[in-house]
Amino acid sequence: MNEIKEKLLRPCRVITDNIIIAIFFSLLLMTAGVMLSGPLIRFTGIKNWAADYFQSDNLTSFFIDYLEFIGLWIAILLAAIIPKKNRPMLRSFLPNRRGNNLKGIIAGIVLGFGANGFCVLMSVLKGDIKLSYSGIDPGILLLFIVVVFIQSGAEELVDRFYLYQKLRRRYRSPLIAIIVNSAVFMALHILNPGFTAIAGSQIFLVGIIFSLFVYYYDSLWAAMWFHAAWNYTQNIIFGLPNSGIVSEYSIFRLEAASATSGLFYDVKFGVEGSIGASLVLIILIIVLVLINRYNPECHDCWAEAEAAASAKAAFSAKEETAESITDTPAYKDSDYRPKH
Repeated sequence: MNEIKEKLLRPCRVITDNIIIAIFFSLLLMTAGVMLSGPLIRFTGIKNWAADYFQSDNLTSFFIDYLEFIGLWIAILLAAIIPKKNRPMLRSFLPNRRGNNLKGIIAGIVLGFGANGFCVLMSVLKGDIKLSYSGIDPGILLLFIVVVFIQSGAEELVDRFYLYQKLRRRYRSPLIAIIVNSAVFMALHILNPGFTAIAGSQIFLVGIIFSLFVYYYDSLWAAMWFHAAWNYTQNIIFGLPNSGIVSEYSIFRLEAASATSGLFYDVKFGVEGSIGASLVLIILIIVLVLINRYNPECHDCWAEAEAAASAKAAFSAKEETAESITDTPAYKDSDYRPKH
């Protein structure tokens, strides 16, 4: 039993890394972040400023809905900083030469815009949707880049930073961290308007992709910017539903849509609910896995802690063995005397 346990679990684990407990703490931190956001926004006066700037109650409310995710940033980062045993996970958040750099940001933006833009293009070419130009306001576009990144980044901090790293610290197989955090990510969208089984599978798949960025390239930043670019492209650029929610401002507007869902567009959930988008993501997953199949350089911020825990366990086992030998009656009653 102990041998099986050691094969499944890592010596650096702590009790809160258990799947159920880790998910519970993730949800608890999300709740704390939401509770923190309201007072923070009121205290800073951002809501009043936004109302004056946008001159639209609906647009102001939509802007604040994105901005309210700022509390999750604070809650999650504090949860990584305050407990000493959680601090190694900060290595996956801070800048590094592997993936949290300008190259990782650009890769995330290009892939997020490219994947979503391709699905939108296919929807237009197939006649499933018709878009019309609405107009460009550079100030509003810039502001929404910021708040969409805050919202998308917060979800990545919950799933691909906090939950993923806690599961990586406990379980030897990275598949557990990758699959569980992606399943939780999907579950958090179940109550979104127009959610379907296909939409859920697509959200799960994109969660796998974000996790692979962290696993293969140590690039939480690429995951954040892919997520933000995907949401921004479909919601703010093309005016399509983002997880079932339509933006109050966009460069293009949905002028007409087919009465039935097409390959790349779902009438209730948008691009994210389509079979075509799922196929695109499956292809991207396959490409990422094949490219990195023989890559031994996967970064693990818990490797050092695991090595230290293993060394400590080995030392303790040696001491126990030595004590058990000296405590045996045969050893105590022997006539052995050291020779000088």
